[in-house]
Amino acid sequence: MEWKNIYRGMLMGASDVVPGVSGGTIAVILGIYDQLIAAVNGFFSKEWKKHLGFLLPLGIGIVTSVVLLANLIEWLFEHYPGPTQFFFLGLIVGVLPFLFHKADAKHTFKAKHILLLAVGAILVASMVFFQASESGPMQNLSFGSYVILFFSGFIASSAMILPGISGSFILLIIGVYTTVINGISNFQFDVIIVVGIGIVLGIIVMSKIIHFCLERFPTGTYALVIGLVIGSVVVIFPGWPSDGGAVVVNIFTFAAGLAAAMALGRFEYKGD
Repeated sequence: MEWKNIYRGMLMGASDVVPGVSGGTIAVILGIYDQLIAAVNGFFSKEWKKHLGFLLPLGIGIVTSVVLLANLIEWLFEHYPGPTQFFFLGLIVGVLPFLFHKADAKHTFKAKHILLLAVGAILVASMVFFQASESGPMQNLSFGSYVILFFSGFIASSAMILPGISGSFILLIIGVYTTVINGISNFQFDVIIVVGIGIVLGIIVMSKIIHFCLERFPTGTYALVIGLVIGSVVVIFPGWPSDGGAVVVNIFTFAAGLAAAMALGRFEYKGD
């Protein structure tokens, strides 16, 4: 059992409840993205026990973090949205040097890879034009509501495992984010189970697609992933506040996020 995956999972879980931040991006920061994709795929093979040792502690961390931090993340975004978003901006910008290093972009990227990078960046950045609004959690859930929640979990988790694309933001666009967060916070097991099944199936399907691409087209896949991460900066950036004090606080939290990403990167990539 890779028990240090519990803290990795907690970081991924915390990011997954933040609209605009991807758990896949955090996996990249931690240097476990390739291993995560391989473990999800390998879990359905004869070597499932080996991959269980990687996935179980990670899953414990993610679930624990989502349950414990859902209210905290909501509170931070409600009361300190700017500094919170700038902290995550720092995390995302801080991971880019490690991504370029891992892809060996200086020697492997050609014109077609730069084009893929640009396509990925534009794809994610375009999400900023989607205006999502919710009146509140769904009430009196029907069979149709559960179907919507299932497919919402499936689509969101497919996005969640891609760096740069936020599963929570997808839930916001669909219009079920507050329903899901409220269900987790208040332990509504019907909502948790239906969305959870959708999430698990979505992760399995998307991980198989990504695993295939990493094996057949590693450089192109990394180029696209880097583009997705760059594009997420546009989605998360909240704009500069007019108050000078707030600008200083935002710069400080951005620097804190940047430093955290660099420290995690050095720790996790020290074997490279």
